[in-house]
Parts: sequence; C-alpha cells; structure tokens
Amino acid sequence: MRIMAIDYGDARTGVAISDPTGLLAGRTEVIHSRRPEEVCAQIARMAAEAGVEELVLGLPRNMDGTEGPRGELCRAFGKTLEAAVGRPVVLWDERRTTIEAHGILHAGGRRMKQHRRTVDAVAASLILEGYLTRKRLEGEAGEGI
Repeated sequence: MRIMAIDYGDARTGVAISDPTGLLAGRTEVIHSRRPEEVCAQIARMAAEAGVEELVLGLPRNMDGTEGPRGELCRAFGKTLEAAVGRPVVLWDERRTTIEAHGILHAGGRRMKQHRRTVDAVAASLILEGYLTRKRLEGEAGEGI
C-alpha cells in the first residue's frame, strides 16, 4: 500500500510517496504553487499515478501542542484535498520537521540558499517516515507474542 505525505506551505509543498509495501519513504517532489486548488490538483494527479491509498498531511503545531493560524489553514486544505483526491486525509504532527530537514541538508554539505529547492520534500519524507514508523509499531503491538 502506497502512502503519500504532504508538507503544505504557502509557496512550496513537499510530497513524499512510500514504496509499494508502505514500509519505506521513496520518491519525493516539490510543488511550486501558491494556489491551494492547483496544489490539490497536482497531488490528486500524483496520487492517482502512483496508486496512493493513504494520505498524510503534516499539521503544524506550536511547541506547546497548540495550533495557530497555520494549523487552521492546514486543516482547511486537508478538507479540500480529501474532496480532490477522494480519500481521507490523516493529520500528522509535523513539529520540527522543517528544522530537521534543514539540518539534514546542511549536514549533507548544502548551503542555506540551496535548501529552498528541496527542504519541503525532505520535510515531507520526515513526516512520512514518522507515520510509517508509528504504523509499524502499532502493527507489532497488535501481533502479541
């Protein structure tokens, strides 16, 4: 089962799609658009092409767990996305993913100016990896001894 994770942003949206088994993060892409309907259309196209069965949308939260205006915007985008793709959208706490993505790119020798092109895709990969890990742990916990 392929799973898609989305890091929704004002100007760029990162997308990561799992491998066919739904165990590993695979392909990534960045959508360059400020128009939510255009972003939804591109995500719907990508999801259909890849055979995505589950969508995970990063939900921005403050460090204390509260949601601000970005969280509200993201929830509204999630509803629009559900309608466009025809699948439910799981909201996933994305705290610190962009900071971690910058750290990964910096450790890889990229300059800050170069981060802009790929940081959203790396953040989407981190959202996807976190979600896949949680699913795997829940599956193991349900198996028993």
